Amino acid sequence: MMANLVDTIYALWLREIKRYLKSKSRIVGSGGQPLIWLALFGVGFGSLFKLTGGVSYITFMAPGIMGMTLLFTSVYAGISVIWDRQFGFLKEILVAPVSRVGIVLGKIAGSSTIAVLNTLVILVIMVVFGVLPLSSFSVFSLPVLLVFMVLISFVFVSIGLLVAAIINNMESYGLIVNFLNMPLFFLSGAVFPITSSTPLWMQAISAIDPLRYGVDGMRGALLGIGGNPIYLDMAIMLVVAVAFILVADWAFKRMQAK
Repeated sequence: MMANLVDTIYALWLREIKRYLKSKSRIVGSGGQPLIWLALFGVGFGSLFKLTGGVSYITFMAPGIMGMTLLFTSVYAGISVIWDRQFGFLKEILVAPVSRVGIVLGKIAGSSTIAVLNTLVILVIMVVFGVLPLSSFSVFSLPVLLVFMVLISFVFVSIGLLVAAIINNMESYGLIVNFLNMPLFFLSGAVFPITSSTPLWMQAISAIDPLRYGVDGMRGALLGIGGNPIYLDMAIMLVVAVAFILVADWAFKRMQAK
């Protein structure tokens, strides 16, 4: 049983990686968009924001751009499910004698790997151009940063798979995902800090935004200016990731039953 689960996860993980490497436009697009956001917002709005702790606005925004990369790359993982459904591959693996949990975990593992690798590339570029100083990194910060990247990608890949299990066409999926992405991103504190002076309705929505805790944790690990203790952000992200993985698994099993 365990061998079947591991084999299923590995096979689907490898398939997702190979598909991604074959799509040159996807590779360029996933890296170019966050850098454009960083340049336009970081440089353009830098003179408007005065932050405490001696941190420039563009440096403050850097963990938010990493969160954006993870969010956008991860949540679009559901597109592969829709393609697989349209071309019959999904039906084949759902009726195959393989672990159903392994199908979901394999999809999550493959898409999360892609999201984390994209974000690491963005991170290196930001270090090279001085957006993030080398002094931000330590033996402690790098592992913590990687854990938050993985947890964020798990959450939003699972959300993407959940939507894809319900929606069966590309146009509707794109509309729903685009509707979710912008509020999740802007209310996460990625672009501007969520403080007591922020409108109460915005604070309330931000409090249930999983990306907020991921960005806050990465900002705390890199810059030491997170709003919450790092262990609290990590615990929240872990609980949310497990919850959404279970929901995505349930959705796939329900789809199998149809």
